[in-house]
Amino acid sequence: MLPMRVRKLIGTVALLLLVIVWALLAMAFAPAALTSSGIVQGLYYVVAGLGWVLPAMPLIAWMARPDR
Repeated sequence: MLPMRVRKLIGTVALLLLVIVWALLAMAFAPAALTSSGIVQGLYYVVAGLGWVLPAMPLIAWMARPDR
């Protein structure tokens, strides 16, 4: 079992990588989504803006878990 300090370090690096990769993917898919109708554009902005939160939640829970 890793100590909390190490989990927080690993989690912080992983969160930074997650956000960077998510932003790059959002930029890569943006041209296809943003040439569509207004509803598709709105859905794209919602998913691209908030979609990284779901994969980050278990990581944050793992980071905050107390030591034994």
